Amino acid sequence: MRLLVTTLWVLLLLPTAHAADRVAAARKARAKQVAALFSEAGVAWPPEQLYLRAFKHERELEVWAGSKTGPLVKVKTYPFCAASGDLGPKRREGDLQVPEGFYTIDLFNPKSSYHLSMRVSYPNAADRFQQVAGVPLGGDIYVHGDCVSIGCIAIEDGPIEELYLITLDTRAKTKRDVPIHIFPRRLDDAGMAALTQSQPAASSLVAFWKSLQPAYSQFEALRRIPSTSVDPKTGQYVVKPAATARR
Repeated sequence: MRLLVTTLWVLLLLPTAHAADRVAAARKARAKQVAALFSEAGVAWPPEQLYLRAFKHERELEVWAGSKTGPLVKVKTYPFCAASGDLGPKRREGDLQVPEGFYTIDLFNPKSSYHLSMRVSYPNAADRFQQVAGVPLGGDIYVHGDCVSIGCIAIEDGPIEELYLITLDTRAKTKRDVPIHIFPRRLDDAGMAALTQSQPAASSLVAFWKSLQPAYSQFEALRRIPSTSVDPKTGQYVVKPAATARR
């Protein structure tokens, strides 16, 4: 009996030990590389602010960082190696869509089946407003490794180790969840025109994408993280007007 209990305890402890080893291994392999990225960008490590932007059409995830008061600087761009679904928001469980909208990274999973993973805070208030009665929205949307996707953003295992450490260590320093804004594509005039032309004139998708554009445009002008909320009456995203131009 004592042997059986001991064996069970060992089995219970193995995943935790393995997870700790996975993060420790990533830190050993990538810590200097991460510090060098921030040094080359001229940003203190860990930064006072971190902002992730993902673009589904371009299949890119950008990392921006900087001080509390100055404009942010792009530290690195990570290409997607997998992402399922089409352009457009996620509206139900099982639709394979990568969400679009304004979220945060709110959980870290060092025991992920996809090497390392970071959870996107889907569904948010805007998603829940659009929910059809009786139709579950789903969840468990992550940025992770392993190059497979059923609604998640996947990047390669080496890059996810970097991104995981960048986000984890910034979260530890700032005590705040890191914002991640997911766009259908870059919402400059050309990008918005391409999206509009792909849909009927009265498409609800076009109206949704236009609600995302102010956050994209504001960041392009100011290099400051847009302050966003959700209108409780309409479910539309609201972007707080910025007071100053980019320095």
